[in-house]
Amino acid sequence: MALGGSTNTTLHLPAIAKEAGLTLPLSTFDEIGRKVPHLCSMIPSGTFALEDLDTAGGVPAVMNELKTLLNLNLPTVSGKTVGENIKNAHVLDREVIHSLANPVHKEGGIAILTGNLAPKGSVIKTAGVSPKMQKHTGPAKVYDSEKEALTAIRGNKVKAGDVVVIRYEGPRGGPGMPEMLFPTATIAGMGLADSVALITDGRFSGATHGGSIGHVAPEAFDGGPIAIIKNGDTITIDIPNRVLKVELSDKELKTRLAAWKPRPPKITKGILSRYKPTQIE
Repeated sequence: MALGGSTNTTLHLPAIAKEAGLTLPLSTFDEIGRKVPHLCSMIPSGTFALEDLDTAGGVPAVMNELKTLLNLNLPTVSGKTVGENIKNAHVLDREVIHSLANPVHKEGGIAILTGNLAPKGSVIKTAGVSPKMQKHTGPAKVYDSEKEALTAIRGNKVKAGDVVVIRYEGPRGGPGMPEMLFPTATIAGMGLADSVALITDGRFSGATHGGSIGHVAPEAFDGGPIAIIKNGDTITIDIPNRVLKVELSDKELKTRLAAWKPRPPKITKGILSRYKPTQIE
């Protein structure tokens, strides 16, 4: 959260927790994000590179700055406690590593949005979102694959104010939840990062910036609401209030979902076939 971070964190840490027999819900990331401020403005949405962070004191210095928010008595792989590991760390450049009293942003780099478009949650890297896109409402431009969306974006079919929706790219629909870096990079490269939002059931990485919301759940392949969005539907994004919704009545949503039909898996053999459900109902 303090470094800005990657939305992939919300995939990796729950997976590690599951291996340990624990549950780490998405809501926990949002709770932490509201408590831990963003202290380092890192590339691509910020100014500084990892080399700058290392020169400024590195991760130990960031942790030392956050020590009032950490459990310093926890053991680590070094054989020492967290507190012992960071006690001699110091911030050497306050332009790179801000203080708790003077953060880059008051809240951390990741937020969880929910609403009728993402009943089980979605993830956005708030550290890479400009003030102009903290709240955004616009018409949906819907695409059923990353390739389809890229063709439209490069063909100037996406305009300022639009909300690009890329679906069937989730864990099962992708399959494997491919990274949607090319569409976000293309939107940014065309100068639309401050006026176009992107929503997907696929994922992003730390390289993403702009109003890019990923991990929308349930995914389209499983019949989530993202599967029944149509071109022109009005979508509202409200990051401060953690809301992602489509401006449709409950009755209209239920009618569309009732008419939705599952799609067969794109891949039925090999390692990626592990993502498909046991049957299509």
